[in-house]
Amino acid sequence: MFTGIITDIGTVVARETRGDTHFRIRTSYDTASIAIGASIACAGVCLTVVQKGADWFAVDVSAETLSRSMLGGWKEGSAINLERSLKVGDELGGHIVSGHVDGVGEVVATRVEGESLRIDFRAPTALAGYIAEKGSVTIDGASLTVNGVDGAVFGVNLIPHTQQVTTLGKLKAGDRVNLEIDVLARYVARLQQWSKPS
Repeated sequence: MFTGIITDIGTVVARETRGDTHFRIRTSYDTASIAIGASIACAGVCLTVVQKGADWFAVDVSAETLSRSMLGGWKEGSAINLERSLKVGDELGGHIVSGHVDGVGEVVATRVEGESLRIDFRAPTALAGYIAEKGSVTIDGASLTVNGVDGAVFGVNLIPHTQQVTTLGKLKAGDRVNLEIDVLARYVARLQQWSKPS
């Protein structure tokens, strides 16, 4: 589990296809404290560390994950939001994030609002009903508050700090992102579906 609070921006330094796709990611994390088999959210996708070095770790990504996320577009030099998994007793600064991407969204527009950057995204139709104003959504691994919804389009505001410590401040119209809906919204919708009279 994760909280959607980004703690590092990693960089893809190598990509290799050998059955699954193997990525090596440079990080500022103390890799001595990362166990082989540990989970790290990479752009919102929970991935397992399979190798590590002094300033990098490596992950294997299945074809299924590539098909349901934006990881297939990673190449050498790609910047990635990173978060290590939640430990018991850690502060829950964002919201509960599973690291299981639900779909891919698209940036519709960006604009400056005061010191914030407003970004409007279009969600896939199947996910739009789970996104609510003042609810939470995870975008490329970052926990954000939804500030407006209009059909399948929803908007978030990035304060300067979020722009600086995540990759989201560099998004532009047409860019695509990993989306994870709020786990609470998922279960409420499921309960409503099952509570309907047959």
